[in-house]
Amino acid sequence: MNDKLSQMIAEKGFVLADGATGTNLFNLGLQAGDPPEFWNVDEPDKIRALYQGSVDAGSDLFLTNSFGSNSSRLRLHKSESRAYELSKAAATLGREIADKSKRQILVAGSIGPTGEIMGDAGWLSHRDAVDMFQETAQGLIDGGADVLWVETISSPEEYNAAAEGISKVGAPWVGTMSFDTAGRTMMGTTSKDMVNLVKDMAYGPLAFGANCGVGASDLLRTVLGLSENADRPIVAKGNAGIPKYVDGHIHYDGTPEVMATYALLARACGASIIGGCCGTMPVHLKAMRKALDGNPCGEKPTLKQISLALGNFSSNSDGTGDEPRPERVRRGKRK
Repeated sequence: MNDKLSQMIAEKGFVLADGATGTNLFNLGLQAGDPPEFWNVDEPDKIRALYQGSVDAGSDLFLTNSFGSNSSRLRLHKSESRAYELSKAAATLGREIADKSKRQILVAGSIGPTGEIMGDAGWLSHRDAVDMFQETAQGLIDGGADVLWVETISSPEEYNAAAEGISKVGAPWVGTMSFDTAGRTMMGTTSKDMVNLVKDMAYGPLAFGANCGVGASDLLRTVLGLSENADRPIVAKGNAGIPKYVDGHIHYDGTPEVMATYALLARACGASIIGGCCGTMPVHLKAMRKALDGNPCGEKPTLKQISLALGNFSSNSDGTGDEPRPERVRRGKRK
């Protein structure tokens, strides 16, 4: 397959990815506990609207509605046999939206974690995980995805299983982890660990990085760690602020202005694929697009500059033990 993503980065210098899937689907009427992947078949117009919202906001690529389209997650809904079907449907709708655009848009086939534990402490075997990832990957490619996008992974074992499953399909891919536990993933992986993991892979990703996590400040600290020794493009896909429970709903407090600042800082930290995760809506993406197009890449920020702009870090270091303790700063009103 052609590596359209690397070509786009080379031509543009950076790529604006999309925002949240769940947040935007809830705004379209998805109910808590319902599998969003069913909408690829049952509510295709709403999935088209999800994708179109990112395109209209200025994204260069968007992820498909297939995060949970693997047999393990679908088993919770007694639909494990639908993994290929729902993955293909997600990408087919994405291909339709991308192809009708007047500019080049890439369809990135989202592949989320299995939800099972691997490794010595787990019960999911490497072989079974590879088979799950291969099935999802095949559906996404058959549906027309340009690149596969593994996201929110916590363990190197699952990252490797995803890579092997994708290798059997022969598709280019991107892979991100979620560093949500004091600078580490839930299973203890640090930014340095991820750099070494990617370098040693036989079928490695075109780009790698971080998504979701605690907040934009923490994510950018991880991106700084990744960029120190990275040998390929880095992804930054941070949440739109911190989640808060307001009037019975989860609300993210990041404004479009904050996300525009985050986008500029992400690029300065070394990311060339920049997007949003939970809470990020088209209004945020529009602000990010305008900021990135209207400003040159700045100098690499310090930890203090990041915390001044986006808020304090949730922990004292990025988990590697090498970062100095960031100063806690008092934030004034944004002008």
